Amino acid sequence: RHIALVTLDRPEKRNAISPDVASALEAIVRRIEDEADIRVAILTSSEPRVFCAGADLGAVASGKGAGMETAGGGFAGFVYAQRIKPWIAAVEGMALAGGCEICLACDMIVASQGASFGLPEVKRGLMAGAGGVHRLANMLPRNIAAELLATGEPIDGARAHALGLVNRLVDPGETLTAARELAEAIAKNAPLSVQHSLAAMRASIGQPDGAGRAMVAERLAALRKSEDFKEGPRAFVEK
Repeated sequence: RHIALVTLDRPEKRNAISPDVASALEAIVRRIEDEADIRVAILTSSEPRVFCAGADLGAVASGKGAGMETAGGGFAGFVYAQRIKPWIAAVEGMALAGGCEICLACDMIVASQGASFGLPEVKRGLMAGAGGVHRLANMLPRNIAAELLATGEPIDGARAHALGLVNRLVDPGETLTAARELAEAIAKNAPLSVQHSLAAMRASIGQPDGAGRAMVAERLAALRKSEDFKEGPRAFVEK
């Protein structure tokens, strides 16, 4: 209830992002944003060995690479999509290149011991330009982010968890269950409170304290006008 499950299902291509996948994912994001009953989304894979291998290089080689970015969502129709509802990545296998950047665009990550995260673009003369470069540095210690970007080598789920990139680390095959548990804990809360809190957090990352306070105040003012803000304290008092 209140939870949307979105599954990448292109196993023959290791869930590589094609123009069709990007277009579909952008439409799904919009639909979830518009559907009032949905409070949390989980993004997972149908293939336990791989979450997403990034861009479909075959499509890039054939001149169709531009379609992997949409005007509203950026790469995969997702990494720069304007959204206020929280997304959880449930990662069993490899999340590489654009697949890792999709995870970085989510709000939380649940991963298995067999998961791996990496940005190997430098090995191919490319650059992690779909959020990888600047988001990794915001989510990991600077030197670790620099190492991952410069070597292109991946880290496993346990290392990602130890560094704080992954919220919950589980045994292989358990990521979806753990992601659902996390989503349920979120979904039982007042949805607008969750949405405004996360929006203020995202906007204030890297900002000085004064700017962060202003962003929180702006979101709090909007929340005060909502029914959630009026009903929550009343419900608590009345048990």
